[in-house]
Amino acid sequence: TEIAQRKVAVVIFNFPPNAGNIGSAAYLSVFESLFHTLTAMKAQGYTVDLPDSIDTLRDSILKGTAAEYGADANVHTLITADDHVKRERWLKEIEAQWGPAPGKQLSNGSAIMVLGKQFGNVMIAVQPSFGYEGDPMRLLFEKGFAPTHAFSAFYRWLREDFGANAVLHFGTHGALEFMPGKQSGMTATCWPDRLIGDLPNLYLYASNNPSEGTIAKRRAAATLISYLTPPVAQAGLYKGLVDLKDALERYRGLEPQAQAERDELSVMIQAQATELQLLEAGEAWGDASEARIARLNEKVLEVEYTLIPYGLHIVGQAPSAAERTDLLLSCAEASHGARPERAVIEALVAGRTPEEAMTAGTQAADPQTLALLTELAATDKLMAHDHEIDGIIHALDGKFLRPAPGGDLLRTPAILPTGRNLHGFDPFRIPSAYAVKDGARQATRLLDKHMADGHGFPETIAMVLWGTDNLKSEGGPIAQALALMGAKPRFDSYGRLAGAELLTLAELGRPRIDVIITLSGIFRDLLPLQIKLLAEAAFMAASADEPAEHNFIRKHALAYQAEHGGDLETASLRVFGNAEGAYGSNVNSLIDNSRWEDGDELAETYSRRKGFAYGRAGRPVQQAQLLQSVLAGVDLAYQNLDSVELGVTTVDTYFDTLGGVSRAIKRAKSVELGSDAAMAPVYIGDQTRDSDGGGTVRTLTEQVALETRTRMLNPKWYEGMLKHGYEGVRQIEVHVTNTMGWSATTGQVQPWVYEQLSETFMLDPAMRERLATLNPTASARVASRLLEACERKFWKPDAKVLEALRRAGEELEDRLEGIYEGAPA
Repeated sequence: TEIAQRKVAVVIFNFPPNAGNIGSAAYLSVFESLFHTLTAMKAQGYTVDLPDSIDTLRDSILKGTAAEYGADANVHTLITADDHVKRERWLKEIEAQWGPAPGKQLSNGSAIMVLGKQFGNVMIAVQPSFGYEGDPMRLLFEKGFAPTHAFSAFYRWLREDFGANAVLHFGTHGALEFMPGKQSGMTATCWPDRLIGDLPNLYLYASNNPSEGTIAKRRAAATLISYLTPPVAQAGLYKGLVDLKDALERYRGLEPQAQAERDELSVMIQAQATELQLLEAGEAWGDASEARIARLNEKVLEVEYTLIPYGLHIVGQAPSAAERTDLLLSCAEASHGARPERAVIEALVAGRTPEEAMTAGTQAADPQTLALLTELAATDKLMAHDHEIDGIIHALDGKFLRPAPGGDLLRTPAILPTGRNLHGFDPFRIPSAYAVKDGARQATRLLDKHMADGHGFPETIAMVLWGTDNLKSEGGPIAQALALMGAKPRFDSYGRLAGAELLTLAELGRPRIDVIITLSGIFRDLLPLQIKLLAEAAFMAASADEPAEHNFIRKHALAYQAEHGGDLETASLRVFGNAEGAYGSNVNSLIDNSRWEDGDELAETYSRRKGFAYGRAGRPVQQAQLLQSVLAGVDLAYQNLDSVELGVTTVDTYFDTLGGVSRAIKRAKSVELGSDAAMAPVYIGDQTRDSDGGGTVRTLTEQVALETRTRMLNPKWYEGMLKHGYEGVRQIEVHVTNTMGWSATTGQVQPWVYEQLSETFMLDPAMRERLATLNPTASARVASRLLEACERKFWKPDAKVLEALRRAGEELEDRLEGIYEGAPA
């Protein structure tokens, strides 16, 4: 087709569905990126009615006829129920799940709405959601079901009515590839295949998410076009943290004989740290002040040097020189454990050679540093220009896109240049030899932390495994699970994964720990060999002729057998996940919609969704009773952090999986021990800054506190977000909701977190006005979340704060209705 005649459907997302979330995508400033993409397409000869600005583009999609129809965005067209009934090939299957056409989602009762806006031959369309997000009963279903009338009609309209020559899914990620059907090798009965048909599917996808990208390839025939994640920088310090650091430095600089001044400063430091919630209020330190101050100093340094994403990525705009400098400094530390001087990296970014750049600093040049600078200079060259628009244009021309690995820039510079087609991995090499060594170290670190926190040696650990972090780390978390069990992978003479083998108890030097593994749906789809590996390791341990006090897997499997009968094969099943074709626990949807009464409801939803056990054959069998039994014995729950860009409060998937299993553990314990059973401790393994196999294990409470300080309360983070306007406010709302998700599932978020979030975003009139102007829906949701957290007793503000928060919430709700000072009459 001639370029001017080509029709392109650009699909954007709205998840969770509401007017504040149109254009949601991981790490991406969607409307700025869309504007640059449309501009480039017009320059290439596509027929594009280009809006005059990014704001005009955004408003024309978000507003338009939205209010008239009570919709989340502009209603571009209506598909009548009669038309839909005539043309929907799989009407019976859809009606069996969702009732008669046109259904309730995106419907006015007589027609289905298609949301979006057409700009010449380019249609920017908003993908409908799954449809079950707000329905607690549907969220309990173990398996997936047919898409809604609106979802099926949407893709049919793009193919047949709009007449698209290609579809470009814009950002990570939508719902198409997660529709029911086989895990790979789609057939005519699989929904992703039915919906996309023969339409070429291009997918702009985050470079650090190769696992979910692979699902889009396998299940929706997508060609991926990678985009860079946002620049990364050290969090730094702000407000009271700066004052505390100054006081700590003054204390360290005092002579030992200046005792009176040391004592005075020690009292001041304790007061400052207590005010900042870095310490709990307590008695004066007295003689213990030296050790306490050393520990406090470590905490402040941790906040200062934690790496955080800065803002969102914009397609068509390369990172600035300052952003590239921050990124290269972070790369040097994460990949090489090196901290070159900023002036040296600035000189490198300005185009100086490594030798010339060294003269900008105070250190002498040495071969090791020059080699590092040469590597960083090559990385900078690839970052300095945008390659992503070219990738999109190239793909729309139907040309070959060069393959690229996926991963984090800090560890895998080979992801550059972006704008290439992300590829998969070799499943026979996971876990790698390095991952096996590193996994054993991390397992020891977890046990040490748990015991240092005053708990005994654990018999049972619940561990969450995702596909993403295992792909990035060559199977590190898989290796950790094996190490805890006292097992390792076995490889054949070709170096391919062949199964599991047990270490002897003498080699292990401690008891075998019972590891209850819950998998993401992505892990299940991408790593079937590794599921069999883990199941085989558990069975071998349960079958080993070893004393029960040295083999907790055998101890617990035999006890289950004695109580419930059955064979050892069943009693030793330890790998749990979703039914085939289903993803997630749906705990996140319940919390997002506030559609839950108590924690047991969350536990029930989680257990139903994740109650399928995978054995050595790799096929799932529902084992609800076994899951309850093994969860009741869990001593701690654990998951690894995925990357610097992602924190446990950044995406809802962490509390959906780790939070979900924690709540299910509490319920299982309550059934066994009575309703006052304590929540098992929850730990996070952070290896995002490790160049030498190091890492940090934190409690969930510590992790949420660190992220709250380095991101949400940090002007560097929130100003970086707010420069993206509408989308930046959404990111703030997402963090608040996810924080509440952790309170709901674990109860391990400290009350000061909500207090300070309220003060920063809702009780400051100037900030509240700013958020409301940029994104009224998301800002109203921030207020309602903080109030909901109070109603659910996750924090207890005093009467004055509560009243101020209620007033702020009412004011923001009024804005949504268009009632505010200065509103158009």
